[in-house]
Amino acid sequence: MAVPKKKTSKSRRNMRRSHHALSTAAYNECPSCGELKRPHHVCGSCGQYDKREVLETAEAA
Repeated sequence: MAVPKKKTSKSRRNMRRSHHALSTAAYNECPSCGELKRPHHVCGSCGQYDKREVLETAEAA
């Protein structure tokens, strides 16, 4: 069985993991109401997706 001869230092370990960080979530402006929303998701404030109403919100009712 393969066993490491020397302990991997914190520096070398962290250099190996340098690209494991999470990227920030993308947000776009809703074309109908201007609120920030995730791309390819229904807008939480107006309930529209692809310029048509998908969810009925309290504002629309």
